[in-house]
Amino acid sequence: MIKFKVIIFFLFSFFSGLLNAQSVEPYLSSLPKGSDLSILVQSVGTKPKTIAKYKSDQFKQPASTQKLITALAAQLELGSDFRFITRIQTNGSISKKQLNGDLIIQLSGDPTFTRAQLKNMIATLRQKGIEKIVGNIILDTSIFTSHDKAQGWSWNNLTACYNASPSAAIIDDNCFYATVTPGKVGEKASISGPTNIPVVVIGSVKTIAKNSKDINDRYCELDVTYSYKNRYYLSGCIDAGSDKIPLKFAVVDGVEYFSTILKNELKLQKITYTGSSIEINQRTNSKLTLLASNQSAPLSDLLTVMLKKSKNLYADVIFRTLGAHYYNVQGTWRNGGDAVKQILRKKAGIDLENLVIADGSGLSRLNLVSADKLMEVLQYIAAHDEQLRIIEKLPIAGVDGTLQNRKSFNQAPFKDSIRAKTGYIQGCYNLAGFIQKSDGKYMAFVQLLSGYHADNQSGSKNSAIMRFESEFYKKFIN
Repeated sequence: MIKFKVIIFFLFSFFSGLLNAQSVEPYLSSLPKGSDLSILVQSVGTKPKTIAKYKSDQFKQPASTQKLITALAAQLELGSDFRFITRIQTNGSISKKQLNGDLIIQLSGDPTFTRAQLKNMIATLRQKGIEKIVGNIILDTSIFTSHDKAQGWSWNNLTACYNASPSAAIIDDNCFYATVTPGKVGEKASISGPTNIPVVVIGSVKTIAKNSKDINDRYCELDVTYSYKNRYYLSGCIDAGSDKIPLKFAVVDGVEYFSTILKNELKLQKITYTGSSIEINQRTNSKLTLLASNQSAPLSDLLTVMLKKSKNLYADVIFRTLGAHYYNVQGTWRNGGDAVKQILRKKAGIDLENLVIADGSGLSRLNLVSADKLMEVLQYIAAHDEQLRIIEKLPIAGVDGTLQNRKSFNQAPFKDSIRAKTGYIQGCYNLAGFIQKSDGKYMAFVQLLSGYHADNQSGSKNSAIMRFESEFYKKFIN
């Protein structure tokens, strides 16, 4: 009899919860045909109530909502005060303005490291009296090993700045600018590459008439290829009506780039060396003397930038660092993913074993998560907000980050009320975060939308999803 009462109570609670839940189906008609949506909205607390639920157990590509998983694992494993440290060391000694031994730059993958900071470190060598190095210049990249690009990254985006490789050797975001300016119709466009950095940008780009009817012009697109030692070749077409086009390129070979800048800075500060410039990617136990060092801002600050601005480079360096730190081995994509799963299971009680975690940024098309699992992450973040301080790092609707100009949320009643991580790769429009109600309490929500392809005749490509969001989430604000 007691068991029967328990079952009746459970069923009553379950069905009453469904009856009170917000229906999702009436809003689906605003999305283009073929769209596949997962939604989960819950109250925040020890006994969260499900307010809206639709296909929340399906696996989908998270895009940049993956950064929430990375941020939580990093806070739990590395801590808010963790810093990336770049060191200049030696296995030799200084005598008569001469370093007798190798100059070893131990790289940490610091995603914030700049040329100005490198310049200051080399100035420290001068202050120590070093004018000549009788030995090699060694870049120690052993913090990471294997490929610097994750599985599932789109090959045609690898030269884009947002796809900069998270290698051990990073300087000035491993990103640079170039421009293409159209000429007269039929003539070559002019290409302007950067100065004072070790890249070469050349090419042959044709200027075509705006709205040309020629079939060859119609399918002639601006393109870029790259080759050895960071050489980039632009080809294709640009129409005569275009303004100067700014281009942001990723540094493809981070070690070559860093090494060349280092040698240039040594030359500028009149420090010579007799040996070669080489890379080592194996850990050693050699006893070294520290000559100069530079440390990044604390992890807490880096996570703020990573989440607000959706910095892929930050997320993926942190991801690979988690693998190195947790297992005390060289960081790889594989042990980074395993580390994230182990950290969240052991320290947060969140089981992600069935998820596919290929990188930390969400760029990989191999990543697979569900709204249910992302909700577990959000609930843990909310329950431990005083210690983690992650909610305050999220973009705020209509105020900052990737939500500042999102048309669905940048006006009342959403402005200032939504804090969420956006996620976009072609065909996906995702959100995961919190809605702050008028009483100050939070509500957590996850939106994973895949298969999105809008009919351009009905407006801008994202007008349908913006309309869905503004209509569906409005009822959760008050």
